[in-house]
Formats: sequence, C-alpha cells, structure tokens
Amino acid sequence: MANIEGRNPIIEALKSDRAIDKLMISNTSKEGSINKIIGMAKEKNIVIQYVDKHKLDEISTSHSHQGVIAVVSDYKYYELEDLLEVARERGEDPFFIILDEITDPHNLGTIIRTADAVGAHGVIIPKRRSVHITSVVAKASAGAVEYVPVCKVTNITNTIKQLKKEGLWIAAADMDGGVFYEQNLTGPLALVIGSEGFGVSRLVKQNCDFVVKMPMIGNVSSLNASVAGGILLYEIFRQRMKKD
Repeated sequence: MANIEGRNPIIEALKSDRAIDKLMISNTSKEGSINKIIGMAKEKNIVIQYVDKHKLDEISTSHSHQGVIAVVSDYKYYELEDLLEVARERGEDPFFIILDEITDPHNLGTIIRTADAVGAHGVIIPKRRSVHITSVVAKASAGAVEYVPVCKVTNITNTIKQLKKEGLWIAAADMDGGVFYEQNLTGPLALVIGSEGFGVSRLVKQNCDFVVKMPMIGNVSSLNASVAGGILLYEIFRQRMKKD
C-alpha cells in the first residue's frame, strides 16, 4: 500500500478515479478544501476515518499532509507501448521525457507536473538508481502524477534504441550541445534529462541523436534538474504549438 498526501494531490486523485482504500482526515480540519474532499469521497463511497493530527504526522513522509492522507494501492507503472498509444489516441507526435537516474523526489514530482502542463505523453525512468513514485513525488507533482503516465524500464539505452525504431528523435540536455532555442524540437521527440550530480551518462548521451544546452553567464555552471527540464520542455511546447 501507499499514501497520497496533501489536499490538491488527493483532489486530483479523486477526480481521476484512482482507487482509494480510505481517507484519513484530521479531526480538527473541517474548513475549505477539506469539505470538498469529504464531499467527493462520500459520493464515491470511500471510507473516511477521522484521526488525531499527531497520527497523520507519524504516517506522513512528505511532512506536508495538510490534514489529510489517502491510503491507496501502489502506483501502477505503464509500459512503453502504453505511452506510444497515448500519443496515437491524441493524434499527436510522441513527446516523452526520459530521466537518467534522477534521485530527488521533488525533482521527479516537479518534472511530472511540468510534463502535464506541456502536454507530454509520458515520463520514462530507470528501475535502478532512480527515485520512484512515492507520496513525496505525488505531493510535489500537485496531483499531476494521476494524469501523466510514468514508465519504469530496465535499461535507458535500450529504450532509446526502441524509441528510435518508432520514429522518435532523442535529444540530451547537456552543456556540450547546441543552444536549445536554435534547435528544431518539433516532431516525434524524447528529451533526456540527466541526474542532479552527474548529468546525462556517457553511454546514454552517445545513443542520443543530438544534444541541447542552455547558455548561462552567471557564476553557477548548472541548473537544478527540474528547473532545466522546465525551461527545455516549454521550448519544445512553444515550437510544437507554433508548428500547429
């Protein structure tokens, strides 16, 4: 079992018909969006358990439960074919984000939130040496994890090769590439974002079609993974919208 914590993530889970076993609500939280959550839960016949706030504090892993925790089944990861099918159903060129060993749950959650905002069809993460979907990730995504398919794969390099066979171009975000806004980022595309400390691994980068960079003139030589990802994803979004 797993938990979803916080008001907005739980509201989105309720909207998306995620299977929720029960809600645990602080017996002192009875205002605003808590009433909305209670109403939605009653409509779906979800068990509501009122508990002391200290009980929620003990259970919480995000340390920001906002008076409510939903007990749910573990996140169901998607297959790569599922992500491709999402693009087909929308009649759009595939648009994926590949995360090469991202280990910070806040970064993963924020990238999933941005992926939802720009209309990406899915996020791909490795099974090993990577953070997976947790309550902290779900909270950081502000509920977007309920809408963006996340695929967990054994080998990122093999996945890139498979996506190439499906007609996708693969771009890596790194500092030795072309300036990102001067590159053609339209069409079937997957963007690879590297880990917080080491960037995109050598073998993964070698298998990408091209590399994009963000020029910087400050004293710090790199950006947080989710910030860099957000900038690049919005440029892809801008170019795709302009093309349409």
